[in-house]
Amino acid sequence: MPVLLGVFAIFVPRLVMLVLWFFTGWFRGLFDTLLWPILGFLFLPTTLLWYSVVQHWFGGQWTFWPVVGLVFALLLDVGQGRGRSSAQAPPRSRLRAHA
Repeated sequence: MPVLLGVFAIFVPRLVMLVLWFFTGWFRGLFDTLLWPILGFLFLPTTLLWYSVVQHWFGGQWTFWPVVGLVFALLLDVGQGRGRSSAQAPPRSRLRAHA
C-alpha cells in the first residue's frame, strides 16, 4: 500500500496530500503555522510530501538520499507547471493592416 501511495504521489500529489491530511495524522506536528502546508499545496506539492517523508522516515536528517529525493521532487513540481511550448502552440492568425 505505501508503494501505491508513493506512485500516486508522483502523479497526483495534491490528492495524496488531501487524503493524508483528512484521514491520517501524517502532517501533525511538522509545521509551526498553517502557512507552509498551504503554500506547499499550492506551489510545490511533491516537494512538501518529500519534506514530510524525510521528517518521518529519515528522522529529519538531510543526508545524501533525502537531498537527491528533494531535487527529484523539485524537478517534478517545476516540470508539472510548464505549459505548452511555443513550438507546440497553434499558429496565430496574422492581422493585416488595411490601408
